[in-house]
Amino acid sequence: MKQTLLTLLLVFGAAMAFAQTRTIKGKILDAGSGEPLIGATILAKGTSAGTISDVDGNYSLSLPSGANTLVVSFTGYATLEVAVGASNVVDITMATDQVSLSEVVVVGYGTQIKSTLTGNIAKLDGDKLKDLPIVSMEQGIQGKTAGVFVESVNGKPGGAVRVRIRGAASITASNQPLYIVDGIPISVDAQNSSGASLNPLADLNPNDIESVEILKDASAGAIYGSRAANGVVLITTKTGRSGKTYIEANFQTGTSQPTGKREFLDRDEYTQLFLRSAEGAARYEYALDPDAWGGNEQDAIDWYTEYVKGRLNRYSGPDVTDYTTTNTNTNWQDQLFADKPVSTQASLSASGGNERTKYYAAAAWNRQEGVLKGNNFERMSARLNLDQQATERINFGVNMSLARTFTDQVSDDNAFSTPMQLVALSPLTPMRDEDGVLYDRPTTTYYNGLIDMEEANRDVTTFRSLANGYARWKLMDGLLLNGELGTDVWTLRDNAFYGSRTDAGNASNGFGSSVYAQTVNLTPKAFLNYDKSFGVHNLGLTLGTEYQHSRTDRTIVEGGEFPVDDLKTLASAANITLGSSTITEFSFLSYFARANYDFDRKYLLSASARIDGSSRFGSNSRYGFFPSISAGWVLSEEDFLVDNSLISFLKLRASYGKTGNAAIGNFRHLGLYDAAAYGGQSGLSPSQIPNPDLEWEKTAQTDFGIDFGMFNNRLSGEIDYYIKNTTDLLLDVPVPSTSGFRTQTQNVGEVENKGWEFVLNSNNLVGDFKWNTSFNIAINKNNVVSLSEGQDLIDDGNTNVVKVGESIGAFYGAEYAGVDPANGDAIWYKNGEGTGRETTNDYAEAEFVVIGNPNPDFIGGITNSFSWKGLSLDIMFQGVYGNEIYKDGDRFMACQGCWFDNQTTDQLDHWNQPGDVVSVPEPRFWYQNGDQTRNSRYIADGSYLRLKTLTIGYELPKSVLERLGISRTRLYVIGQNLLTFTKYDGWDPEVSSDAFTNNIVSGVDFYSAPQPKVIAFGISVGF
Repeated sequence: MKQTLLTLLLVFGAAMAFAQTRTIKGKILDAGSGEPLIGATILAKGTSAGTISDVDGNYSLSLPSGANTLVVSFTGYATLEVAVGASNVVDITMATDQVSLSEVVVVGYGTQIKSTLTGNIAKLDGDKLKDLPIVSMEQGIQGKTAGVFVESVNGKPGGAVRVRIRGAASITASNQPLYIVDGIPISVDAQNSSGASLNPLADLNPNDIESVEILKDASAGAIYGSRAANGVVLITTKTGRSGKTYIEANFQTGTSQPTGKREFLDRDEYTQLFLRSAEGAARYEYALDPDAWGGNEQDAIDWYTEYVKGRLNRYSGPDVTDYTTTNTNTNWQDQLFADKPVSTQASLSASGGNERTKYYAAAAWNRQEGVLKGNNFERMSARLNLDQQATERINFGVNMSLARTFTDQVSDDNAFSTPMQLVALSPLTPMRDEDGVLYDRPTTTYYNGLIDMEEANRDVTTFRSLANGYARWKLMDGLLLNGELGTDVWTLRDNAFYGSRTDAGNASNGFGSSVYAQTVNLTPKAFLNYDKSFGVHNLGLTLGTEYQHSRTDRTIVEGGEFPVDDLKTLASAANITLGSSTITEFSFLSYFARANYDFDRKYLLSASARIDGSSRFGSNSRYGFFPSISAGWVLSEEDFLVDNSLISFLKLRASYGKTGNAAIGNFRHLGLYDAAAYGGQSGLSPSQIPNPDLEWEKTAQTDFGIDFGMFNNRLSGEIDYYIKNTTDLLLDVPVPSTSGFRTQTQNVGEVENKGWEFVLNSNNLVGDFKWNTSFNIAINKNNVVSLSEGQDLIDDGNTNVVKVGESIGAFYGAEYAGVDPANGDAIWYKNGEGTGRETTNDYAEAEFVVIGNPNPDFIGGITNSFSWKGLSLDIMFQGVYGNEIYKDGDRFMACQGCWFDNQTTDQLDHWNQPGDVVSVPEPRFWYQNGDQTRNSRYIADGSYLRLKTLTIGYELPKSVLERLGISRTRLYVIGQNLLTFTKYDGWDPEVSSDAFTNNIVSGVDFYSAPQPKVIAFGISVGF
């Protein structure tokens, strides 16, 4: 195959043509007002030749030989491709970006006009991400693209973000999409050890992004083969333009606060509830065994009451013998949240060049203080993109960036040291003694997490370098040979120290750890692009090969016994308790091809294929083939619609293709051994049974779509229906015990996703006052079709399970039936759905059933943009509907006093006497009464609608700026997460605890930090 490709390159290279350049002139105008557009970019397609329009909208461009199409773009307007005819004067009118039928879209290894697409690709211009108070680009696309579910697992800056394109398709392999930055497939696996997993995409500055294309269906993604089953996100960074250097400076600063808080008991309510809990426990225990109390119920009550009072005294202070004599009323929730945390970002960029050399250079700084105390994020980044037109036929360049991030981590959600678990402490407990020292156990109920904030540090520093060098050789008219070499070098240092009073360090007189990890990705590729028109026949061909090798080195050292807490590095540890290093690597070798054909821009046909070979799979299944085919019919070009006053554009399209998922561990197919010691001698012990037939998970996807434009494209949209079936899931299947192993990873099982996507864009008002609306909504149904033979349930003991006939991660447990009015017992349904179901007060008798679904029924967003002269207003709402949340933390903070955790105020509405009809059972200290794990009492509706962003901006008049030598100045105020409409009574409905979240476990709220509500002010100045 390599020889065949080389032969094709030589054959194509033998035919070279030459033509003279000519100068094209014209004016760029706004389609609505007729006003000139200043600073519009005009490029000769397939070359690096380009220019920008001047203050009167005029431009002049030397068109290289063979170039016959102009690509015109301008902020807020749809990018156009304009054919150049015989005339040397080409005037161009541009409409706002709602009219996007001639928009240029980045596809795999090339570009394409949107009106000729037969696949489903969602495009988001970089301007939609610019100036947002976010850490990573995924947060900026939330709610803006149909069928793309984005969720920050909590409100910690730099934390993990879940992205699902058209649903989750895998149970054990990754469900995250493939991310490609300027042609480089980048690493997205977290390597830090302290705290929760961080987001590697936070290394990328969103303000450097020119566009984001999301390949959603198989037709668009199949050219990426074995890694496209979860969708592909193509990120293109900004490039230079010929003409005067344009310098832009930006500054933004603001403050944030948590989007929500919960109501907890004060000291009086706390003591009242726990004394009642003592009485409830005593009465319950006495009823079970009266003889144990000598037939005297009051003795039981007195004993429990005295025990609880003793605890209340203890939590009031080390020398307190009567809690009623103190007046401490600590609001621990106020202690965990930072006081008006500040977020600041600043950037400086320059772009320009001439007809030969173009450049874009930028430097940026971003610091976000989290809503939790001691949790901060900082990024410094720089980028340089260069392009050189060496000859009329050859251009080369490089896109490179360097970023340093620093994260001041806190514990993950499942740790007493995390700030959020401070709410468990009693309001009776003062924070500090008279010497200012923080109280800890036994005075506090649990470990006082404030000690971690003062005497521990988890410092995670990353350095990331992305570089892609390229060369393009125009072999002949329409034929371009591309060569690229991309590198992604990501280095992480995770240094943690826990002082002698901390939870992690008190047993070893201080504890420290140091992790060093480095991932190096190398990706060379070579491919041909051929684009040619033969009258009404238009042909586009792509043929190429690509290789990727990735290696990750990781070293960890741990130690204890530090002489003093001021010495925090492991050089001071007297006892090194752990030292380990690992190396893991994988590689891909790929061949790909695509053919696009259209007849008169009316009948469209596309086919693509990729062959992937991967080191991750067995020797018998090393290579996979991933084809796709799609077709489209532009009905609006037919005679019966071409002059229709209502329908401006109408296209039907359909596609089918196969993609794969190779995002698994690197050695799942091999027989593995672990190092072992026996009798003082080193040795090996088998740890994994081999499977030489192991191969990719396969996803077959069918998509039917309609693209339409009405009223001269002032109203446009898309409707899609898709069915996505994933087979040959990678699951651990039981094997005979005679093998010496319990399980083997095999290809079994099937998952289905199907749904609808709707996009509607409108130019409601044009002229001086403009009003544009963009709306999207997506419905997805996820269903586990089958697992291994004879298996219908994967249950790891969590509330989330995998069950045939249900969605991945469905909540599974006992169904709560309420409270028995006669005695305050929590009661459960003994059997499944139906009428006349029997109840029981014995949790063990309750049949486990599906009690909820963390996956939303639909997701959506709507943006309204208004502008008048220099004023602008953008309002964006985003929401999800139909998902449930398991409030795992409420088993401790909403258990009506089962232990001494402080409780939410709704627990005061508990059962108190026979006849009470309530939803909260009787408080019974020490006894579980409705707070058992895995039950529907703690399942809540997670639907929400959120005012995601609101931006008010003002552009200073050019007449004022010209006297100052300034091209553009914009002042703005932006708000994020300002309003949230929801029935959810937790901190925030956008949640999936960072301590547990994986493919199966999601939608769990366990002391998870709420999202930040941000208000920021900014200024942007251009020269």
